Amino acid sequence: MTPPAPAPPARRVLLLGATGTIGRATARELVTRGHYVVCPVRRSARTLPELDGAQLHVAEAASAGAIARDAIRADGFDVLISCLASRTGVPADAWAIDHAAHVEALAAAQAAGIGRMIQLSAICVQTPRLAFQHAKLAFEAALMQSGLDWTIVRPTAFFKSLSGQVERVRRGKPFMVFGDGRLTACKPISDRDLATFLADCIDAPARINRVLPIGGPGPAITPRDQGEMLFELTGQPARFTHVPVRMLDAAIAALDAGGRVSTRLAAKAELARIGRYYATESMLVRDEATGAYDADATPAFGNDRLRDHYARLIAGEVDAALGDHAVF
Repeated sequence: MTPPAPAPPARRVLLLGATGTIGRATARELVTRGHYVVCPVRRSARTLPELDGAQLHVAEAASAGAIARDAIRADGFDVLISCLASRTGVPADAWAIDHAAHVEALAAAQAAGIGRMIQLSAICVQTPRLAFQHAKLAFEAALMQSGLDWTIVRPTAFFKSLSGQVERVRRGKPFMVFGDGRLTACKPISDRDLATFLADCIDAPARINRVLPIGGPGPAITPRDQGEMLFELTGQPARFTHVPVRMLDAAIAALDAGGRVSTRLAAKAELARIGRYYATESMLVRDEATGAYDADATPAFGNDRLRDHYARLIAGEVDAALGDHAVF
């Protein structure tokens, strides 16, 4: 009988973005595996139950010098994992968090002799048109050139970002889609499965110095599919409201005009552009030669499925936790 393979050694992991939904799931997975996990967090986040077992250092990731001073200190780490991301995606926020804060963390890691970084990115950077996408790509380029061993993970849509209309459908309202509801598709991945994939990267030599797109299990689904799931689960007849994409274009044009004199309207225009992007671009691997999105080329991982997540939401067993990036 072949003896079981030995468990990978425990690592010392510095985890950024631990208070976000993906970060919390990742912290929990790392602690469960026996890793020593340090999370720089705001003071108000020290009581999050998902971070039990991790070492919490009060630090502001976006503050100059905070990672080196308040998080790394004199500790030695094997790997830096970042689940940190801008909350809104507007230009100032994106360049401050998705780029500048990460550049500083990278410099601190280099100075401390950390040899490996695992970066959570997003699959939408394949076709960059938005500020946060350009900011993420600028940091990815810096990481690739840093001399550290790196892994960049680009997940497809998250369950939470596809849950914005659950309550709407529960109240008997129609599900809103752009166009015919089949303009886009994705392979959504749960927080838990993505956390498992990130943690697996630590001891996976084949994932070093690679960009890894990743989706959840099962076939790609469209917004129309999402709505039909919700109607079936709530026992209601399917009803859809079809919104023309040109309405978004008109709203963006109006907000852009106002944004010339108002920073608030300029920020709203960027948020509208983000909404339009997700309404018209699939979250799947893109074929660079043809420009087409390819569900078959999008790797699938894990066991959790969106339908089951919807069922738990409807039953009140889990919280939607939509955050700032909820989309239709």
